[in-house]
Amino acid sequence: MSTPHNSAAKGQIAETVLLPGDPLRAKFIADNFLTDVEQFNTVRNMFGYTGTYNGKKVSVMGTGMGCPSIGIYSYELIHMYGVKNLIRVGSCGAFDPKLNLYDIVLAIGASTDSNYGAQYKLPGIYSATASWELLSKAKKAADENNITATVGNVLTSDVFYGDDIDSWKSWAKMGLLAAEMESYALYCNANRAGVNALTILTVSDSIVNQTETTPEQREKGFKDMMKIALELA
Repeated sequence: MSTPHNSAAKGQIAETVLLPGDPLRAKFIADNFLTDVEQFNTVRNMFGYTGTYNGKKVSVMGTGMGCPSIGIYSYELIHMYGVKNLIRVGSCGAFDPKLNLYDIVLAIGASTDSNYGAQYKLPGIYSATASWELLSKAKKAADENNITATVGNVLTSDVFYGDDIDSWKSWAKMGLLAAEMESYALYCNANRAGVNALTILTVSDSIVNQTETTPEQREKGFKDMMKIALELA
């Protein structure tokens, strides 16, 4: 049952998996939000854990950075381990000046500068979108917990240190809320397989307002995002 990237045995991974990019954030989530935790993966230090939350079985696993990395892990989780709900919990850089540090973004769709979608040989440009089932539940959970969550399109970029430092402005003109690096591949894999995926993001820095959080704050300070994500389990 194991793969080149995941040593889990059949049945060790829940049908719902939370997917932070940072494997240390996966460990933090398992240690602080789940009970009866079992670690199922340490391959390449991409930690994966399964535990329970309010009596429900939930897994959490790191994905690394970028479309190629999350593309591998999400594909294996779907096709080798039978995962049905994949919830990315990550950080983003805000394009919208109304978004402040620690605000929540629910990504209804992901635009991209990546070539990830070329593999499908489509006669056009594919619009990668979230599962409405998960998105509607996430917005409801946010409202019930008095958490402001902004729903909109985000940019999944292959480039972190771009040569054109003002390229974000073109995306912002099209109404994109923020930039991150994984959602397009996650949504493509999920949509192709007919399973559910959703990205929930916390604003870790604002490109337009020039503010940012520290790495430690990014690892441990995103509790509103986790409240929403765990309600989807």
